[in-house]
Amino acid sequence: MVEPGSNTAGGDGPDFKVNVQSPPPTVEARALPEDVSEGEGVVSTFLRGMLWVISSILMFIPIFWLTHVKTFAQYERAVQFRLGKLKRPARGPGLVAFLPCIDEWQTVDLRTVSEDVAPQELITKDNVTLNVNAVIFFRVRDPVRAVCAIDNWRLATSGLAQTTLRSVIGSVTLQELLQHRDDINDTLCRILDEATDPWGIRVVLVEIKDIVLPAGLQRALSAEAEASREAKAKIVAADGELQASRKLLEASSVLMESPSSIKLRYLQTLTQIAAERNRTILCLDTADLGGNMTFAEGN
Repeated sequence: MVEPGSNTAGGDGPDFKVNVQSPPPTVEARALPEDVSEGEGVVSTFLRGMLWVISSILMFIPIFWLTHVKTFAQYERAVQFRLGKLKRPARGPGLVAFLPCIDEWQTVDLRTVSEDVAPQELITKDNVTLNVNAVIFFRVRDPVRAVCAIDNWRLATSGLAQTTLRSVIGSVTLQELLQHRDDINDTLCRILDEATDPWGIRVVLVEIKDIVLPAGLQRALSAEAEASREAKAKIVAADGELQASRKLLEASSVLMESPSSIKLRYLQTLTQIAAERNRTILCLDTADLGGNMTFAEGN
C-alpha cells in the first residue's frame, strides 16, 4: 500500500510510503490418530445398541406384565410362592397380580369332587371272598396344606380309601356287611377324614356301591334263604292250625249248649254246598251225629 509523502524515485514529487502487510498466519490442520476415531465409533455403536435394548424392554414390559395378572373364580384359590417362599394366605377369588420372574403359584379347586374306588377282591372276617367297590366324596379345606403337605392330594386320598376299605371289610362278617352297610360307610368316612386332616382335605361321604359274591356262594345263600322262608311258612301254618283248633273247640262248646244252633249251622252248610253246584250232597242227622248217613243224588 502506497501512502502520500513518501518519495520513492528521489524526485521532487510527493513522497509515497509503501506499507507492505504480511499475510495472516495459517493454521495447520492436524489429523487425529486413527485409534481415537475407531474408539469413538465403537462407543457410539455400543450406546445405540444399549438404547435399542432398553427401549425394546420398556415396550414389552406391559405385555409381559399382563401375562402375570390372573382372574380366579369363587371356588378357586392361588397358593403363591415368592422366590420359593410361601406367602400366606391363599390368594383369590378375583383379580390377582403377580411379579414376573419372581412369583409362582398353584391353583387349587375348592369344590367337592367324587372319586371311584377301584373294585378289588376282599376277604371278610368269616373268610368269604368278595368284589367290592365304593365312591368317595371329598374337598379341599386348606389350600396351603393341600399344596405343601402332600404331592398329589387327589391320588393320595384315593389310594388311602382303597387300603381303608380293605381293612374295614376284613374286620366284619358277610352278614354284618349286608345288614349294616350304613354303619360301615360311617366308619370309613370317619377313618378317612381323620387320616386326611393333616393334608387339608375334608372327606364328606363314603358309599359302598356294589358287593359281588361268587356264583357258588350266591347259590348257597339262595338255598338258605329259600329254606328259611319255607320253615317260616310251615311255622306260620302250624300256628294257624293251632289257633283254628282252639277256636273250633270253643265253637263246639257253644253249639253243644244250644241244639237249635247246630241245625242252623247244618242248613247253612247245605246252602254253601248247593251254591258250588256239587252233584253229591252228604246229609248228616244232626240229632245223632254218630248214626247212619244218607246220600241224596241229584243236581
